[in-house]
Amino acid sequence: MRVLVVGGLSWNSILQLGELPEPRPQTIFSRHFHETVGATGAGKAMNLARLGFDVTLHAMLGDDPWGGLVRQRLEREPFRFLYDVDPGGTERHVNLMADSGARISIYATYGTFEPSIDMARLEALMAHADVLVLNIANYCRRLIPLARRHGLAIWCDIHDWEGENEYHRDFVEAADFLFLSSDRMPDYRAWMARRVAAGARLVVCTHGKRGATALTADGQWLETPALTTGPVIDTNGAGDAFFSGYLYGHTHGCEPARCMQIGAATAALAVASTELAHPELSPERVHELGRAGFGWP
Repeated sequence: MRVLVVGGLSWNSILQLGELPEPRPQTIFSRHFHETVGATGAGKAMNLARLGFDVTLHAMLGDDPWGGLVRQRLEREPFRFLYDVDPGGTERHVNLMADSGARISIYATYGTFEPSIDMARLEALMAHADVLVLNIANYCRRLIPLARRHGLAIWCDIHDWEGENEYHRDFVEAADFLFLSSDRMPDYRAWMARRVAAGARLVVCTHGKRGATALTADGQWLETPALTTGPVIDTNGAGDAFFSGYLYGHTHGCEPARCMQIGAATAALAVASTELAHPELSPERVHELGRAGFGWP
């Protein structure tokens, strides 16, 4: 199964704190600090590849030292990575992580809003893809009509959208399979129902350690608890892992309830690692967690 993931790549600085800082002048000492590849496209590509998909990731990357670090890191990953050069440089994030799993993500630098990209290359990739994962980088919205031309369903994650920011609107309306978190969407069930009524085939809303909720096209509501494998090390990438696990179940013919459980198991592994995808992630490891946590046969 060939998956094309488009958009979402950065170089991240991760600072682990006991608690998120109060809004006042102060000096803070981190408990732990590390740097690594980040952002949602990288997270999805890493998890999907470890689950056995034939993955290609396309993103924007600067011709700078941080871009070199990203390329060096992704050489170790089991997927193809292609990029167009962003004249604004490599996107960089600073993530403040609390022991509770709460996060503040600061965009230290960010990508060019309307970069020049090789659209012919992207359309050729789409023509040979079975699944399109379209992230919310601005250049990705240019691929929406191409996806329709090639008959590709759009899988999209809008993260912590609050329902008002017009930037997200094209992605929300185009997505066939739509994922988000409830962090800034308290009335998420009503919003999910509206999206399904508007034609979405599936809407999934994740709630961190409180699990996840799904609504299918036939009106079925599903609730899935979160799983744990031990201490939570780093919650970065948990949503991408859940998304990837659900996609794995869907493409293997699983019912939505089982897909949700596969997503929960994949996310449980992600938060037990400092990377976006756990080094031991595999279909076998996911099924082992599913048997232990959900009583799978």
